[in-house]
Amino acid sequence: MVSDKKLKILIVDDDDFLLDMYSLKFTESGFEVIPSSGSEDALIKLRGGLIPSMMLLDVVMPKMDGFELLKLINSEKLGGSAVRIILSNLGQPSDIEKGNSLGASGYIVKASATPTEVVNKVKKIFSTVKS
Repeated sequence: MVSDKKLKILIVDDDDFLLDMYSLKFTESGFEVIPSSGSEDALIKLRGGLIPSMMLLDVVMPKMDGFELLKLINSEKLGGSAVRIILSNLGQPSDIEKGNSLGASGYIVKASATPTEVVNKVKKIFSTVKS
């Protein structure tokens, strides 16, 4: 991952506190962060032509959950070849399996990872997928 170009990450979470916290952590780690306060906001950005390097999607959100968002991203071919990662408090094997079946390259359970660990896991997933 040696490049002068910042990796662009779209972070989708309806919890403003978590969105701000993860945005700060990823910015401090050298990412260009595009925060999105929910699925509908993310779709507007992606349909508007946003092509991030990766997307970090929460699952539990009002109106449209992260799984539905991922289905739409896939069906509308949004976001180019962005690496898709689920970041959720849902950690049951069935949830992880559902994320994987929808094309997520990784699944991180919020409750079992500090924000710094989340950044490190995202970097690891990205480098594994893109190598």
